[in-house]
Amino acid sequence: MKAAKYIWMNGTMVPWAEATVHVMSHGLHYGTSVFEGIRCYATKSGPAIFRLGPHIRRLFDSAAVYRMPIKWTPEEVSETCREIIRINSLQSAYIRPLIWRGEGTIAVDPQDQCPIEMAVAAFEFGAYLGRDGIENGIDACVSSWHRTTSSSNPVLSKAGGHYTNAYLIGAEARRNGYDEGISVSDKGLVCEGAAANLFMIRDGVVNTPPLSNSILGGITRDSAVTLARDAGYEVCERDFPREMLYTADEIFLTGTAAEITPVRSVDRIPVGNGKPGPITKTIQTAFFGLFTGKTPDRHRWLDPVNSAAAGASSKSPGSEKPVSTA
Repeated sequence: MKAAKYIWMNGTMVPWAEATVHVMSHGLHYGTSVFEGIRCYATKSGPAIFRLGPHIRRLFDSAAVYRMPIKWTPEEVSETCREIIRINSLQSAYIRPLIWRGEGTIAVDPQDQCPIEMAVAAFEFGAYLGRDGIENGIDACVSSWHRTTSSSNPVLSKAGGHYTNAYLIGAEARRNGYDEGISVSDKGLVCEGAAANLFMIRDGVVNTPPLSNSILGGITRDSAVTLARDAGYEVCERDFPREMLYTADEIFLTGTAAEITPVRSVDRIPVGNGKPGPITKTIQTAFFGLFTGKTPDRHRWLDPVNSAAAGASSKSPGSEKPVSTA
């Protein structure tokens, strides 16, 4: 991650190094935060944010589940995401809106004693699992840690506290020489990667676990489903056991950070011929083609940062204020 110049914080643009929180913030102690990861891509028409609307809706949905009222509107937060790209003169970036409970009480249930705070950052960010992983695939393993289920956490919410599970899954994989971990449920059904959704292809059918199997409803996942169907492939949301990973023709991961990343082996067993397969490549090419112009943006997924229409109906809260140097 490369630091940018400014971060939007509670309505004001502040220098990167000054965007700090109190050490007694509730979110730091108990994981009471919700967030999004959003990509902005450099296109021939300028920087464009990928599927901004669905990301902001999920952010507000996550906050609602955790009873964290947001004083800014979705339109204002969307415009803030555009503004943070503009003010930092970025072309391609990762955008991180973050909402958390601040300092007020050490009680686990703050009962509205901790203020709801918000920040939006943007910074340069490359391929999460490496450029080689995008091109040639990664090596994954099935983790010994089960995926957290909806009976204990609202896993459809993108909350900070949930990612301790993702941390354990990913860290275990990398300690053992793999690039990424894959989680299964307590019933042995495949869920997702540590922080990415999973697709398994067999006999030409593109399979992915359903939302009911304790996975995050990934926006890149939804995009991959649409692109696969656009290309004429059958897509099936279904449960499948761990062992089907070992007999799959192709596997790939999706996510804002992971984008479309092929998996070439699971637990040292090659997937197919050990190289990215043709269906994965087709979906991957269509996805990245959205940003080069080779794939028509027929679903209107690209939100231009610099278009007058992009921010015509809303303004970023604090966008007319001078940058704080306090």
